[in-house]
Amino acid sequence: MLGLMQDWPLTCDKIIDHAARQFADREIVSRSVEGPIVRTTYGAIHERARKVAQKLLADGMANGDRIGTLAWNTSRHLEVWYGAMGMGGVYHTLNPRLFPDQIAWIVNHAEDRALFVDLTFVPIVEKIADQLKTVKKIVVLTDSDHMPDSAIDLICYEDWIAEADGDFAWVDIDENAAAGMCYTSGTTGDPKGVLYSHRSNVIHAMMAAMPDAMALSSNSVILPVVPMFHANAWGIGQAGPMTGAKLVMPGAKMDGESIYELLDTEKVTFSAAVPTVWLMLLQYLDETGKKLPHLTNVVIGGSACPPSMIEKFRDLYDVDVIHAWGMTEMSPLGSLGPLKPKFRGLSPDEQLAIKQKQGFAPFGVEMKITGDDNEEKPWDGKTFGRLKVRGPAVAKGYYGGAGAEQFDDDGWFDTGDVAHIDPDGYMQITDRSKDVIKSGGEWISTIDLENLAVAHPAVAEAAVIGVSHPKWDERPLLVIVRKSGQSVERDDILSFMEGKIAKWWMPNDVVFVDEIPHTATGKIQKMTLRDQFSDYSFSDRDEA
Repeated sequence: MLGLMQDWPLTCDKIIDHAARQFADREIVSRSVEGPIVRTTYGAIHERARKVAQKLLADGMANGDRIGTLAWNTSRHLEVWYGAMGMGGVYHTLNPRLFPDQIAWIVNHAEDRALFVDLTFVPIVEKIADQLKTVKKIVVLTDSDHMPDSAIDLICYEDWIAEADGDFAWVDIDENAAAGMCYTSGTTGDPKGVLYSHRSNVIHAMMAAMPDAMALSSNSVILPVVPMFHANAWGIGQAGPMTGAKLVMPGAKMDGESIYELLDTEKVTFSAAVPTVWLMLLQYLDETGKKLPHLTNVVIGGSACPPSMIEKFRDLYDVDVIHAWGMTEMSPLGSLGPLKPKFRGLSPDEQLAIKQKQGFAPFGVEMKITGDDNEEKPWDGKTFGRLKVRGPAVAKGYYGGAGAEQFDDDGWFDTGDVAHIDPDGYMQITDRSKDVIKSGGEWISTIDLENLAVAHPAVAEAAVIGVSHPKWDERPLLVIVRKSGQSVERDDILSFMEGKIAKWWMPNDVVFVDEIPHTATGKIQKMTLRDQFSDYSFSDRDEA
């Protein structure tokens, strides 16, 4: 027997429709790329998103077409998201921190039909424009007064959107249709595309807004410092409009002073970012003696949150830190670490031991750990294994079919992390099954760095490991074996690598050894190298 309930598709246009109906005058504040603070509302976002959809269809875009964005967190970016989805397209957020050739590869692999770019990133697009095989138009998210001179054909966003009257009804689409796309960082080969559906985005937004997650409501004032090109800004791009929360968009300025200005002037109650951002803010507060009278909660993820950061927010600023973990493949929330009721009476130190874990899975995420034989391990807080997940906002495959080995027949996705789970459901990452480096919330491929270093004519062998860094969590240390008779030095290697990879991928230091340890099958023993350099610390001269 089936229930007698209405079939109401979970599509993302309903999110922005709801925001416009119930919270039409609720503010969205952006630090514009041009400089000034600009203010709009959900009602205006809704109207302009319809114009975006109308123009995309008029310009020949069709259902399922990928619409690329290379942009910061601003109201214009949000308009493009909802406009693209509303005409049946797929918003595709591109990470500007990748090397230009990687961006070009991703655009071509996704077959993006249009690109919407902020002024900051026009030079990147100019550099790769002749490599883009499917892009038909490039729209700069600015007005005519700020349009740059360029050798390539660029369209002014404000002029372009003004050509539409907004008399447009959202295209009728299935809730399982693709809505958004985000590529992984390609840590083990080429980047892989994760294709979100309307249904998964809506369900994930509901998960994100729940009290034991981000605890969002129409009374919340949210500063999503985490970029929209990082898996939906951790769901805030949908959860904010769904709940009617005020959004404060930081644009391109992520320094401590700029973040504090928005937190203070806009009376932000909730924010989310990687530890590096919070480190800069805390340093600014230390230097100025300023406080955080409005902020009550922050979610910290992207890389492990130092316990000292949790303590500092709590003891000096009365801000509750929620440690979180997730992946692009999970939309991205996988676990969050608020205290369950049984732990509320514990001492601050005892609570800290729990809060520094990655947290427990919200409704909508199933989690388990297994051995290499796929046998499930107990939740005892000691036994570790491969962390696997499944749920309605977890990927079941990658765009184009890559990486099929990470998904099993029962729907479980192998995250590539090694973890244990305690009897209360709190999960803690203990290691990574791959040797990637996570720096300031971004992934760095050791394989790519090693391959580049070995291309130097004086290098016989190279290995890269992550070494703890006080600001960025981890930074790359490049270990080199010179070819016999060669006298290459640190600066020679770094000069050789410069310009061939993204600047933030550059190793912080290079050390030379007589040999690199190997396994019996000839693979580099990264664990041995990490032990060898366990006491290593980057010198003050090294910058990231």
